[in-house]
Amino acid sequence: MNRLLKNIETYITLNQDELSLLEKSLTKKTYDKKDVIFEEGKISNEIYFVSKGCVRLFYNVDGTDKTAFFYTEGQFICAGESFTFNIPAKENYQAIEPTELIIFTKTDIEKLTLQIPKMEVIARVAVENELITSQKVIASFVTKSPEERYIDLLNTQKELFQRVPQQYIASFLGVSPETLSRIKTRVYNKERS
Repeated sequence: MNRLLKNIETYITLNQDELSLLEKSLTKKTYDKKDVIFEEGKISNEIYFVSKGCVRLFYNVDGTDKTAFFYTEGQFICAGESFTFNIPAKENYQAIEPTELIIFTKTDIEKLTLQIPKMEVIARVAVENELITSQKVIASFVTKSPEERYIDLLNTQKELFQRVPQQYIASFLGVSPETLSRIKTRVYNKERS
């Protein structure tokens, strides 16, 4: 809860009564490693906040999982298009390790925004974060080689290499596990020389 409040406080300030209303309306849920949190084809009516753990966003492409992003502590998750337009989602979310999420349902958000109008910011920020995430992934694939994407991930989210199975990292980078292994070796050798 503290992580969520710190995150919210970067956007809005809540008084004690507002904090109390917020706490009463939240649901916490834990997931085991490999549990599916949300599946494609369903309509999203929830926004998630990762209070502990790691979540993988992936798409099913002709029966193959394609990893698009990883969410860790302090990040909001939202199937933005589905949540906003009430249409079936194309994405899936899966816990990569034991994970705890704070869940805001659409109904909770509507009630909260009536009681605390500035809470609307949370829903907007979650959807905006999803948009920014999507844009970063697209830009990375359009402008960078797999090796450059690997180096970026190493520089920005190095802890993922300890938390996430290598096949998911390879999928995220758009390469096979064997190619990822070769990229790692090349990068390591360049750093040593």
